[in-house]
Amino acid sequence: MEQNKLLIPIAIIVAGAFIAGAIYLGGNSGERSDNNVPPAGQINIAPVTDKDHILGSRNAPIVVVEYSDLECPFCKDFHYTMKEVVSNYNGQVSWVFRHFPIPQLHTKAMKEAEATECAAELGDLTAQADNQAFWNYLDKIFETTNSNDSLDLDELPRIATAIGLDEAAFNECLESERYNDFIMNSIEEGVTAGARGTPYSVIITKEGQKTVINGAEPIESVKAKIDALLK
Repeated sequence: MEQNKLLIPIAIIVAGAFIAGAIYLGGNSGERSDNNVPPAGQINIAPVTDKDHILGSRNAPIVVVEYSDLECPFCKDFHYTMKEVVSNYNGQVSWVFRHFPIPQLHTKAMKEAEATECAAELGDLTAQADNQAFWNYLDKIFETTNSNDSLDLDELPRIATAIGLDEAAFNECLESERYNDFIMNSIEEGVTAGARGTPYSVIITKEGQKTVINGAEPIESVKAKIDALLK
């Protein structure tokens, strides 16, 4: 157990180094070379469970698992790409969002990730279907921030009230930091899965076939990869 606690912050440091290097070498393009990720057959990604945040049909033949940083500008672009993908594929594609905040680059991203989990918790209490409060909150963060630590953290409770959550309960949750371990575990899993930048996504079929979406690829590229797997 103690060894695992040490590995998690090390994973954050390693991930931060990878991402910082990728941004430097890529000229802030947000897109990565396929040489920077492991071959699809070697991707060790944590299986999707009921603890995941899923948009779309849970029975979809294709699932896209994304690791994302809420202050990453390329993650913001890819967020809208994935919303369009899920909408266009009529139940054939679902989207799983997992946290991968990098404090070395975006000091506010960890607290914002915690805020989304608090929104999910409070949304469950209000019987919102399919964790809709999480997705509503996530949408609002990306809508509000201009990325790169530009979001005023005082906006977090305001976003909560804007989507119909109780402000006092939200603040209590956020101050408790009770989702800190959950998010750090997600970072560790992302590193294990091959994340070397954000966004980092893996397309997975029901049969277990995997294809990497490496960075904020344009929707045409994402659709081409999905279509190849649906054939």
